[in-house]
Amino acid sequence: MHDVKFGWLSPVIGNQWSDHQPIVVSQVDRILPTATNSFDAVWIADHFYGFDAKTDPFMEAWTTLTWIAARFDNVEVCHHVLGVGYRPPALTAKMAATLQVFSKNRFILGIGAGWRGDEYEAYGYDFPKASVRFAQLDEAIDICRLMWTEDLPTYSGEHFQITEAAAPPLPEVVPPICIGASGPKVGLPLVGRQADIWNSFVGGADEAAAAKDWKRKWDIVAEAASGAGRDPDAIVQCTTIEKPLPETDEDSEKLVELLTRYRGLGISYFVMDFGNPESTEPIERFAEQVMPAVKA
Repeated sequence: MHDVKFGWLSPVIGNQWSDHQPIVVSQVDRILPTATNSFDAVWIADHFYGFDAKTDPFMEAWTTLTWIAARFDNVEVCHHVLGVGYRPPALTAKMAATLQVFSKNRFILGIGAGWRGDEYEAYGYDFPKASVRFAQLDEAIDICRLMWTEDLPTYSGEHFQITEAAAPPLPEVVPPICIGASGPKVGLPLVGRQADIWNSFVGGADEAAAAKDWKRKWDIVAEAASGAGRDPDAIVQCTTIEKPLPETDEDSEKLVELLTRYRGLGISYFVMDFGNPESTEPIERFAEQVMPAVKA
């Protein structure tokens, strides 16, 4: 069993509920100093502009995460999750190695195949079909691990190539890789072969159906891991949860019940998306009433 961990997802978007100001900007000063006292990590999404309107601000993921890593040296940092097509994999590997050095080994590479086609096209990036994007993700992860561990790595894949792509200084600790995926044919088998952490959502209002669906997906991951000669139990199961912070003891009890059920599915890492809280009091309530009960 893996130890229970909690990640704080800080929204980089600005929308009508935040007066169109990026939420993370205010959270850095008002919220994260409290949240990082209890949470294990801060997570940042990777997009370029808003969802309600393209003019809604959305802070760039690498820059924001680096800023947070520098401001808060007591937590890990992870993207939720990088789109593989937004940056060349060798550049991603170099950036990751650099942040791993500066953060003193607190960086987790969260990455996925990408899904927002309009955003790719707006920025002039190719947006191939899903099977190709996952093949690119597979190769990108290979390249990252080579560039983190070898002085002069060379790689020739179907989609990407590097030739003696040195990325000194090599990180002392190879960053764990978190893959966000849920597709049974391509994404989940890739998780089994490559991921240290698997991030997905437990979906649906029907608890029994949601639990069955998660177990079905995990079985696919586990089978792929075993087939690749890996120990499935070494992969951390991680889910993202969108809920408000608890305002009352009853709210806390409901969250404990929910997260405890998820623990029963094998999930040990909870990335909490609390939106845009106005006060730190419910953060302290969550830390005092929810976290210990779930960890126990």
